[in-house]
Formats: sequence, C-alpha cells, structure tokens
Amino acid sequence: MRFNTLIKNPADWMRGSGPHSDVVMTSRVRLARNLRGNPFPGFSQEKQRIDMLASVRPIIEALPEMKDGFSEDYKDTSKIKKQVLVERHLVSREHAARSNGCGVVVDRKQSISIMINEEDHFRIQGIRPGLNLRSAYDLVDRIDSEMEAQLPYAFDEKLGYLTACPTNLGTGMRASVMLHLPGLVLTDQINQVVKAVGKIGLAVRGLYGEGTEALGNLFQISNQHTLGEKEAEIIGQIEKVIEGVVRSESTARTKLLEDQTIMLRDQVGRAYAILRNAFVLSSKEALNWLSMLRLGADLDLVPDCDRSLLDMLLLEIQPAHLQLAAGRELSPEDRDVLRAEITRTRLHSLQGPTTVPPQLPPPPPTGGSEHEHNDE
Repeated sequence: MRFNTLIKNPADWMRGSGPHSDVVMTSRVRLARNLRGNPFPGFSQEKQRIDMLASVRPIIEALPEMKDGFSEDYKDTSKIKKQVLVERHLVSREHAARSNGCGVVVDRKQSISIMINEEDHFRIQGIRPGLNLRSAYDLVDRIDSEMEAQLPYAFDEKLGYLTACPTNLGTGMRASVMLHLPGLVLTDQINQVVKAVGKIGLAVRGLYGEGTEALGNLFQISNQHTLGEKEAEIIGQIEKVIEGVVRSESTARTKLLEDQTIMLRDQVGRAYAILRNAFVLSSKEALNWLSMLRLGADLDLVPDCDRSLLDMLLLEIQPAHLQLAAGRELSPEDRDVLRAEITRTRLHSLQGPTTVPPQLPPPPPTGGSEHEHNDE
C-alpha cells in the first residue's frame, strides 16, 4: 500500500463506535519486544540498526494480518509524512524523530502498527474505537505470537520480556485510552480526577502522550508499570478506572444540562458559529471549539451531527495533515488559514444548534408594593 492510499482511507477506529464512545475515543495496547543478542536501539550502531531492519521487515510484512499493508523505511520518508503518522497515532514522536535503520509496518485497516527500532526493537500496537482494551490486546497478542515463532525474543524466566526501559519489564505492555472530558473540565472537576487516577499508579497525559498538552479536552490514561503483573490484570484495572471516569463525565454533562444550560448552549453555539465562519483558526482554538461541538452533538444540542465527521476533522486540521494536503511546507499563518477553510467546507451542511426560549427573570408581582400600601 502506498502512503497516499493509507491516508485517503480512514482508519477503522476513526469510523467505528465502541462501548462508551461518546467519552472514550480509542483504546490502545502496545507491546515492547527485543531480539536476543542484539543491543537495544539506543545503544546500537547505525549499521546494526540498518541490518536488523533489513532482516526483520520482510518477516513482519509477510504476517497474514499485514498483507497489502503500508511498509516504510524511514530513510525514504519525509519529515511531514512521519509527522502525519504521529498525528494518526500510528508511530510515536520519538520514533518519527529517527531515520536510518528505523521503519514502520501498518495494516490496511490502520488498527495495527509495528515500529521497528524505536526505544525497543519492536513496538507492536493495536488500536480500537471506544473502550475496547481487550479487543486491542487480542490484536497485538496474535501478532506477537506469530513474530515470536520466527524471531528470537529477549526473555528472562524471572523478569519476563527484557526492555530498554525498566518500567516496561515483564509483560512489556502499555494499555491506554483516549478520553474526551469536556464535562469534567467545564465543571472544574478535572484536577480531582487526574489526582485520583495518579494515586493508583496510572499516568494521565495529553493528546500525543508524555509531555504533551491536553488540547481539546482530550486526555490519555495508561498504566506505568508492567513487572510482576499479568496482561489481564493490567487491562482489568484500567477498565475499572475508566468506567469510573466515564460515570463522572456523564454525571458532569447531566449537571451542565440541568444547572448551566444557557452557558452550555452558549459554548456550543459559539463553537458552531466560529467553526462555520472563521477564516483563521489556530490549532489550539480549533481543537477546543471542536471539543465543544462534539459535546453538543453527544447531548443532542446539535441535531443530526455525525460524530465521526468531527473526529476526522480533529485529524485533518493537524499541522502535518494540512501540509500534506497542500503538497508543501506551510508557515503557521498559512496553516491557520487552510485549517479554517477545511473546517468551513467540512461543516458546510451541518445544521445549527437547537434553540430554546430565553430564560428571562420572572416579571414583578402585580399591584402596589407593601411600602405603597402602608403610605395609604
């Protein structure tokens, strides 16, 4: 599959819906694996990485699940194309910053990606829509077994799978979910939730993982340790926590509808008006207004709004996607103009938010006041 074909076809997780998909956008599971007798990528020489990539890439491409998929050696990949893969959550920012001796293989549905020579020799990732961690794990577990049957993994009977970072020792598994939490943000409860999640050993990060901002009210929650824990236990713990966060977000949205309906409708209305009519949109502004519009769609304040349209827009307006569409590098100012143009076009036929009669203060009581009565 060519790169352009990959990008033209939306990933399964962009179009699908899963459990709690109004709050949980995606579930991802990633396995870290290394080859026995080979130095970790960060300690290897360039020639060693190049030779390893050349030897393992054909094996990965030949896996049944990766048939007719996308496969790329980074030495042939432009900076913009690699950044597009980051924006689609198919590779990490750290992996995209590398070149010789690094590559990636992605299946046709963009549900599975295998990074070669990231921090570890292999990062095997599965991604599914909604709260579907077990389904995502099944994807990568099957791929992992097929690879392990052909490649000598670095494994220790006591420590489990050996990894470059000690926090990945054991199962080598990281499970994460992407959450849309505007209700908790608008009701000023998000900091309490983040602290509570952190206390039980889970990490909360922004849109693109560690060190990134939670733009568009999007948060990632993932496990931090894998040693001494089984895959099912890790997934079970995260699912339990996420179900609690989902309940908190749903309660916050209901409270907004009941107690702050005018403020909520104002935010959704402003989002609709700005996104439909703006000629300049920064990335941060666009993400935040799209978050409000998505909230309006989920609460039926914006009728007949296809949530997948908004989720696709979240990708299309990212910097690398814009530059790929333009066919050249763009200045930040030019990206803001193109972002607004694409947004106006995509939302052109979207019907505006529903309206309600204004909630005015009640009229004063009829008749004279008590003071006037006493004067008589």
